[in-house]
Amino acid sequence: MAQIRHALSTKRADDFAAWYQEVISAAGMAEESGVRGCMVIKPWGYGIWERMQRLLDDRIKATSHENCYFPLFIPLSNFEREAAHVEGFAKEMAVVTHHRLIADGKGGLIPDPEAKLEEPLVVRPTSETIFGDAMARWVQSWRDLPLKLNQWANVVRWEMRTRMFLRTSEFLWQEGHTAHADEVEARDHTLTMLEVYRAFAEEDLAMPVIAGEKPENERFPGAVETWSIEAMMQDGKALQAGTSHYLGTNFARASGIQYQDREGTQTFCHTTSWGVSTRMVGGVIMTHGDDDGLRLPPAIAPQQVVILPMLRDDDGDAALIDYCEILRATLADQQVLGENIRVLLDTRPGKAAQKRWDWVRKGAPVIVEVGGRDMQGGVVSLLRRDRLWNTDNGKPAFAAPTRDEAGQSIQAILTDMQTGIFTEAHNRREANITRGVSDFAAVEAHFAASRYPGWVEVQWSKPTGDALEAIVEQLKKHKLTMRNVPIGAAPVDGPCIFTGEAASERVLLAKAY
Repeated sequence: MAQIRHALSTKRADDFAAWYQEVISAAGMAEESGVRGCMVIKPWGYGIWERMQRLLDDRIKATSHENCYFPLFIPLSNFEREAAHVEGFAKEMAVVTHHRLIADGKGGLIPDPEAKLEEPLVVRPTSETIFGDAMARWVQSWRDLPLKLNQWANVVRWEMRTRMFLRTSEFLWQEGHTAHADEVEARDHTLTMLEVYRAFAEEDLAMPVIAGEKPENERFPGAVETWSIEAMMQDGKALQAGTSHYLGTNFARASGIQYQDREGTQTFCHTTSWGVSTRMVGGVIMTHGDDDGLRLPPAIAPQQVVILPMLRDDDGDAALIDYCEILRATLADQQVLGENIRVLLDTRPGKAAQKRWDWVRKGAPVIVEVGGRDMQGGVVSLLRRDRLWNTDNGKPAFAAPTRDEAGQSIQAILTDMQTGIFTEAHNRREANITRGVSDFAAVEAHFAASRYPGWVEVQWSKPTGDALEAIVEQLKKHKLTMRNVPIGAAPVDGPCIFTGEAASERVLLAKAY
């Protein structure tokens, strides 16, 4: 096999964390801002988020939700109504206490003591409490139910250790909030939205996930049940990619969300909440990226095909651009994955090879180069981002179809790529889940034996209280967490590896982001 000179200086196998940061920089996705833990999302990175937002928003609306928007500032008293909720977020809350600044006499500014707010305002970490106030006003009768709302917004959670897209003090997300007449309907809806997330992750992001219920210690603050989709990154760590919560009547009682039922009785609603965020962008990087940069599933690529005429700044450029424009127009009239192909004719000045590698690092699915000789021969040079290298000679694996053949074949290439990178990630995940571990000593040995150990599925008896707390502390010593109890897991057939009692379910253990 010929030696390949990759586009990035850091390889995944050598330093996965450094590789991740280099991909973000080399792909022009985001950069640090002047505020610790906050990032500037650059056009290519934001274009990926816009694609995700568009696709997920369509799926959310297909389940009869309506979009709305609620304020960024939430009165502190709202959180104090729900003790478990405020306890869960207290250490992460950013609080506004003053509404004006004054000069400090030394050339700086300080909060004006006369402008102290009567009540502190929390910068939105999540919106259950403020949605609850509105639901209490909007729901009066059984006829008003179910109430299904969603908002796209930013939130702030003051993180101590940050990493772009994965864990930032401010991030973008959607959060859905619903109110239902009874427990059965609310629980069903919690799982409906979990399935929306699973389908979005696997079908649009080509990111295989395992859907399941979170253990008690991993529940959202104030929830009765929390469900998640968990994705495996290429370093074997888990990423919680989305969550859906059944909140029972906890928030309804705190906010007074009740309705008059058909018999005229006042009844508290059962509520749900669910959300995914820009950490999904980080998940795409770590699921699909390679040593040449980002690789994007065609469904979320801002540009699916990039055509690069090899311009020479002479009289022949106009004819070459016209030749490329015919291919661009042909592709733009075709559909793939339910939408017209997004194709860019890149006529920026610069060397073609330099622009090619720029698009390789950005992860554009198909790159087409066209030079003067290509035009004379009626062909193009086509490069698939998922099959970048010819391993026999270590050079880019260009194909040379005619222009017409390229216009007819790229549609199928994009479809094949969407399926292919999902299958690649799915097979890698399954190869890195260890099952059949019968005691905790084997778990310890497994995670100590490899730098990238993947996940372990174990059987446990679902203990609560002090027994659960002891297990959590035991796992922490090895930097492990329980991810979720997979839906559809095999039946238990042995004892709990923690307590020795009869197991009741299977749970995944992993190191996680």
